[in-house]
Amino acid sequence: AEVTAAVSAVSAVPEVRRRLVAEQREIIGEGGIVVEGRDIGTVVVPDAPVKIYLTASADARALRRTAELAGTTVQAQKAAMARRDTLDSTRKADPLAMAADAVELDTTPLNLDEVIAEILRLIKEKT
Repeated sequence: AEVTAAVSAVSAVPEVRRRLVAEQREIIGEGGIVVEGRDIGTVVVPDAPVKIYLTASADARALRRTAELAGTTVQAQKAAMARRDTLDSTRKADPLAMAADAVELDTTPLNLDEVIAEILRLIKEKT
């Protein structure tokens, strides 16, 4: 929870972003890896062969996060996620945005197995 709370503030520092993007590109360049993150398809690996932008309703996201974390509530998670979304989408350095060539996948009605199946289907379709 502490790391998640600090991610947006730290990721807004241009020097930190440059360093982390370079590290991520080095790791990804080695191949054989699936990477997820808010700027992977737009900043880190804009030429990735498959880009999937996962979305879900605020309620679904908050419910899922609450199930992962002990000692929190759906309302607290919904507020925290809204704050992070706002910070990430309005920061000057690489704001959160869906890559133009990404496939948007709304996972609101899906369970984890269904999300995985849909991702695998999209990968097969694109490669």
